[in-house]
Amino acid sequence: MTETTDTKLISEARAWLAEDPDVDTRRHLQQQLIQLDDPALREDALAQLRSQFSGFLEFGTAGLRGKTGPGPSNMNKMVVGAAAAGIGAWLNEHGHAGGKVLIGYDARWKSDEFARESAEILAGQGFEALLTAETTATPLVAFGTRHFGCVAGIVVTASHNPPQDNGYKVYLGDGSQIIPPTDGEIAAHIQNFPPSQLRGMDRKRDYRLIGDELQEAYTAHAATLVPDDAPRDVVWVHTAMHGVGSKPMRAVARATSFPAAIEVPEQAEPDADFPTVAFPNPEEKGAIDLSLALAKSSDADVVIANDPDADRCAVATRIDGHWRMLTGDELGAILGDQIIRTGAPGVLANSVVSSTLLRKIAHAAGREHVTTLTGFKWIGRVPDMAFGYEEAIGYCCDPRSVPDKDGLTAAVTVLRLVAELKAEGKTLEDRLNEISATHGLHATSQLAVRVENLSEITDAMARLRSNPPSHLLDEPVTYRDLLDGSDALPPTDGVELTGESIHVVARPSGTEPKLKCYLEVVLPPDDSSGGTAARTLAAGLLKGLRQQMAEALGV
Repeated sequence: MTETTDTKLISEARAWLAEDPDVDTRRHLQQQLIQLDDPALREDALAQLRSQFSGFLEFGTAGLRGKTGPGPSNMNKMVVGAAAAGIGAWLNEHGHAGGKVLIGYDARWKSDEFARESAEILAGQGFEALLTAETTATPLVAFGTRHFGCVAGIVVTASHNPPQDNGYKVYLGDGSQIIPPTDGEIAAHIQNFPPSQLRGMDRKRDYRLIGDELQEAYTAHAATLVPDDAPRDVVWVHTAMHGVGSKPMRAVARATSFPAAIEVPEQAEPDADFPTVAFPNPEEKGAIDLSLALAKSSDADVVIANDPDADRCAVATRIDGHWRMLTGDELGAILGDQIIRTGAPGVLANSVVSSTLLRKIAHAAGREHVTTLTGFKWIGRVPDMAFGYEEAIGYCCDPRSVPDKDGLTAAVTVLRLVAELKAEGKTLEDRLNEISATHGLHATSQLAVRVENLSEITDAMARLRSNPPSHLLDEPVTYRDLLDGSDALPPTDGVELTGESIHVVARPSGTEPKLKCYLEVVLPPDDSSGGTAARTLAAGLLKGLRQQMAEALGV
């Protein structure tokens, strides 16, 4: 950086400091500016400022997501205020002036403050702002957006991101996530609210606090997922992963007459520091170790883990004599099969990076199946959907009330299934083996490469497109560039390779600096296709497929 550029950066930081209403981020930025006068600290301080003032935090289909801290590139009160004002401007522009907007928040640092700032700004813009009276799971806000007749819903949450992050998720009035071009239109409005503009905005505190009525209404809907005569005998361990899932999970379990969970005590209550996990995502290595230990000692039937905002659900059970977490695709197949067995009408759906198994299950049952782009912003919009899932442990088991992933109703569906199987002397492993014996064993895995420079992802995708493999694991594969799109799938940046028993999708991650390659191998159905030997064989094939795709991508 040149001295002129650094001078401009410092000037920008001081201007931001003059407008910042938050004592914590202001103190943080003041300390950085003081460090500029110390030769030993100056370069580190400048590096932090460059990161914090590298541009406004991008607003996309996932809303906002970033580190909590000062500057336009981070999550803070001014960035959140601009986002709220921009959403309000978009709603006014599209004929929703004066409508209700529901705002909820999780237990992360600053979430409550960001939610109140949003409520005050939207109330000042003439909207009827509804603010949850306490921390709230994301699915309840998605549900409440429709329940209260809102024109939009907002959740302040970073879901399963690291502790230092926070985020901002937006729902439209139908309870669905935003998609293009809405995200771009809102982003354009956000740019019209710089710090100087925000300072003079009319803020009102006459927002309405929403208490137990939201939880009670959501719980009543969830209770309809379990018939009165269904078995209820199940021993289960639950972890909320230091998030907000324990309270609503307890309420839903009571309403559905299931026994109370054996909770992981260290992780049951909200804690913004997430002290027992390096990364608060059930999929991360070690994240559910406490749950598994508790399950073994209590002779549980199943472990259910929610991520911190409870929109995702992970399940662990005994497989081949050992406790392990089911893959997102394994649970997706089990839940989809269960939805069909219960007779719920409608379409089954999953994303293009998920297993092909659900499609086979649906078609065998004479049901319609739809493959969508990645993310519930697309899955949740499938018309007449009965069930939808994505491999990243996101499941929609009750689209009537929440057209988005919902870790709470997914948990209820799992409890119902486990109790029914137990009454028959069976387990989740038995159901998984039954599915494999009928449709073949579908084993999935990933090749994920984190990069420092996004050009590495571009280069790897270019290598794959210019020289795609004609064979994988000695099997011919068909190449399809997903950028070309089709009648069934809009254009997206990805490559698909398909063989008789192989399915691969390579794509850049939409939320992280990662290149992801989703791998699937299929063993034909037979009496042993769900057993230990078959799973061991499939794991070996996945290992070889992972190596071949790494070579094709040049990573």
